[in-house]
Amino acid sequence: MSNNTIEEGKSIAITSYILIIGVLIAMSMNSENKNSFASFHIRQALGLSLTFISFGAIISNFDSFFITFPMWICISILWTFGIFNAIQGQTRPIPLVGNLFQKWFKSIG
Repeated sequence: MSNNTIEEGKSIAITSYILIIGVLIAMSMNSENKNSFASFHIRQALGLSLTFISFGAIISNFDSFFITFPMWICISILWTFGIFNAIQGQTRPIPLVGNLFQKWFKSIG
């Protein structure tokens, strides 16, 4: 991936990590001129957002600090990893699930 592609897609990639609304905004920003760097991060952020929503829906039934706190920590670490990769212009998948997100959402971008 060229430096020009990375620089053009960096703002879109960073925007995608602002919860689910950021993913939707980034998808619309990337719809006309497809940028492969932005598309990579949109897929990562979409996967994280859907994982967060799914885990939140399941774990909210337990109403226990010892269950919800580790989920928040895990998601926060993965989100931080993803957004720092976007800021630094890197396309490293998020640990554990990033490659799955790229495969599952390959049609996006």
